[in-house]
Amino acid sequence: MKVSLVLATLGRDRELKDFLESVREQTYKDFELIIIDQNTDGKIDAIVESFKHSLTIKHVKVNFTGIARARDYGIGQAQGRIIAFPDDDCAYDKEVLSKVVNEFSTNESLAILVAGSYQFSSSRFSIGVNSPKACYFSRFRMMGVEFTQFFDLNRIDRKQFYFDHDFGIGSKYSGAEGFELLYRLLRSGSSAFYNPDIKIYHPDKDHYKLGTGRMLIYSTGIGAYIRKFTNQRDVFILYYIVRKMFVAPLLKMMLALLLLNPKKLAYSFYNLIGIWRGFLAYGR
Repeated sequence: MKVSLVLATLGRDRELKDFLESVREQTYKDFELIIIDQNTDGKIDAIVESFKHSLTIKHVKVNFTGIARARDYGIGQAQGRIIAFPDDDCAYDKEVLSKVVNEFSTNESLAILVAGSYQFSSSRFSIGVNSPKACYFSRFRMMGVEFTQFFDLNRIDRKQFYFDHDFGIGSKYSGAEGFELLYRLLRSGSSAFYNPDIKIYHPDKDHYKLGTGRMLIYSTGIGAYIRKFTNQRDVFILYYIVRKMFVAPLLKMMLALLLLNPKKLAYSFYNLIGIWRGFLAYGR
């Protein structure tokens, strides 16, 4: 199985170099890397050129921004059966692609595979929804985050395999482009499995110690995708309305009050505000 890694990048160079080094060390070699370069200053040209002798790279420069649009563009360039969308500030454990291909090869019904997201040089989980136990999952418990998802193009509904350009950094609603896609594919019947033994490293940016600004921006995407499926009269999305818009943020705020943690309280409050802002704004 050939793997296509579609990486959209803007503004990062050192982190991109670290990722390229990690994929160069992969034990599984049948893959291509498609870099959708949204920089206008040649910021990464020399870095990419230095890896072309050791990696199969398509360096595609575009004149637009927006991560969802860039990833969509990369899908059209991909030649592999398995496709994934690594972030430009993540890194792969050297066995990632080998384990991914093994999972798809041994489970003929598997359409979506999600890896664990870990902090760099640590066994602690990073961003996204993670668990220490491997499991199948449905839209009621979506696992992972965008850069940990792998898709078998032969086993998904290809009509549903696209990114909604309203979501993600550089779009109308920051964040949630991966969850919106994942929910749509799971709704269409795709089988999905989460395996924390497949390790992808990423800095933990979704933490109250880093402030509230990022949470406020990214949570608007969560509210917007909930509203999108609400507008489609998807009754299953009621679960996320109750969980994401009421129960979870309120419980987190109560816990922060009990712990006398004002930073965590503010973080949870802005999470709630962002979700409701996105929910009310979508389709306006």
